[in-house]
Amino acid sequence: MAIIDIIQHPSERSDEIVFRVPQQGAGEFPFGSQLIVREGQAAVFFRDGKSLDTFGPGRHTVSTGNLPLLSGLMGIAFGGNSPFTAEVYFVSMRELTDFKWGTVQPIVFRDEQFGMVRLRGFGTFSARVADPQLFIQQVVGSRGAYTTGLIEDHLRGLIVNEFNDLLGAVHTSLLDLPGQTSELAAAMRNALGDDFRRLGLDLTSFQIVAITPPDEVQRRIDERTGMAVLGVQEVDRPGASLEPVGAGEESAALAPGNVGLELGSGETGGEIIQFPVRETVSEPAHLEKTGTIECPHCHAQAPVGSRFCPNCGRSLQTE
Repeated sequence: MAIIDIIQHPSERSDEIVFRVPQQGAGEFPFGSQLIVREGQAAVFFRDGKSLDTFGPGRHTVSTGNLPLLSGLMGIAFGGNSPFTAEVYFVSMRELTDFKWGTVQPIVFRDEQFGMVRLRGFGTFSARVADPQLFIQQVVGSRGAYTTGLIEDHLRGLIVNEFNDLLGAVHTSLLDLPGQTSELAAAMRNALGDDFRRLGLDLTSFQIVAITPPDEVQRRIDERTGMAVLGVQEVDRPGASLEPVGAGEESAALAPGNVGLELGSGETGGEIIQFPVRETVSEPAHLEKTGTIECPHCHAQAPVGSRFCPNCGRSLQTE
């Protein structure tokens, strides 16, 4: 076992959180050896699985003065300079900004307009080590090195569980969620604070990039927005056609039930020009007098004029 006189870690990787000296086993450090800690680092001495002390940036001379727990363990041989065995963990204290989160499986969401739908969410977050000793004890253990990739899956699991609970408490439509992402992100950060602190971490920022519905629900949204842009009115009854919303004589001439219209009786000799007769839309058999219709799929009641069932989210038009 080599004696280490200068303890340092100058080549820190971008994805590195913890680096141990030595990488395997324990090292021998004599009193009087030099510990060099760079800006953005902290160094923690561990012996027999217990933390001895934490050092911030600067040059430190190892002695019983800054490692008082060793004073009772070391003999007076070699004038009190006998080497002691320990491990030194260099911990990155900078903000780690390359974390991403996302739902692997869609989350069930009770939508006020579409009923039960499944949503996916994804975004980014950043964190930093707040308590180096606690982080090593709770997360790193005896590993020689620890990177962001090793902890990202664990943190993502914490986030998805909290995100699932948060959506379960939101009573709105997915159409309104894009305008609430900042508020939801702030709620997520507050809710996750204790979970991160138990690991010795501080959640410094949290962002929700998007919350997306499944393809079939997205198509319904596209249909509705397309109708609105074209000025087309939806007719939520089987067999009905879509008509432009308008006013005036031309619209009246094409209205259902107008069999013919007399044009210029003086000039045309009273000729009656017949427009094609459009059949009036028949009311569905399940229309009730109370102003509701029955969903053909789940048999729940929906207001007259609804295109989709508010309970199951499926189309109210019969196949």
